Amino acid sequence: MRRFSADYLESTRSGMWADSREALSDLELGECQRMLDVGCGTGELTRVLREESNGDVVGLDADADLLASVPGPTVRGDATRLPFADDSVDLVVCQALLINLPDPVAAVREFARVASDRVAAVEPNNGAVTVQSTVDSEPRLARRARSLFLDGVGTDVELGADAADVFAAADLDVVSTRRYDQELTVEPPYGEGAVRAARRKATGEGLATDRETILAGDTTPEEYDALREQWREMGRAVVTQIGTEEYERRETVPFFVTVGRV
Repeated sequence: MRRFSADYLESTRSGMWADSREALSDLELGECQRMLDVGCGTGELTRVLREESNGDVVGLDADADLLASVPGPTVRGDATRLPFADDSVDLVVCQALLINLPDPVAAVREFARVASDRVAAVEPNNGAVTVQSTVDSEPRLARRARSLFLDGVGTDVELGADAADVFAAADLDVVSTRRYDQELTVEPPYGEGAVRAARRKATGEGLATDRETILAGDTTPEEYDALREQWREMGRAVVTQIGTEEYERRETVPFFVTVGRV
């Protein structure tokens, strides 16, 4: 399973569920007394579950460092071998977890063992992410970099819209699938995170982090180097526009909330 830093999780999930939580309605959180958030990371969804219910919510993750930033009860554990008894919680839910597992069906079966009522997954289709930017080259390069990165990833990171098939394969009755678009925006006045991200683009640091994964696909080192050079040029344009407060960027990530009944 892929591992992520706290900074990465907090930046990529920033603002999620801030405006609307209608897509979570079929989880019936108001009826749940005991809930388990599997692969909770830094606890963004855990906090939402607690805010939307009167029940107890436990966050579970394999990474002890991530769990340290999650308030309330937490458990360190493996998503495919949950340290809970059969039917011990009303709801088991995960966010952006199944896309990182080599066998998501096995994980959902394990969720169903522990859940007495419902299982839910909030999963993105990373292949359908869109970027708009005042730097003309950024949307094109973002699509190219994402395509090459996804080609090298060994799990189904486009699973979101098809999570219902995973639930059905795990012998769950699918209740619903709802789409929720997360929008990540950058505009003046710029925060430290936006300035730091611009500098990473200008130096190529972010793309360098993904080099191993990109080259695990069909991309050649020469193709990667050419992309990185274009990426750095684009990053320098971003830095310039930030300096004149002209830079604006909007990234839309489509998530799908799939709910199944045990």
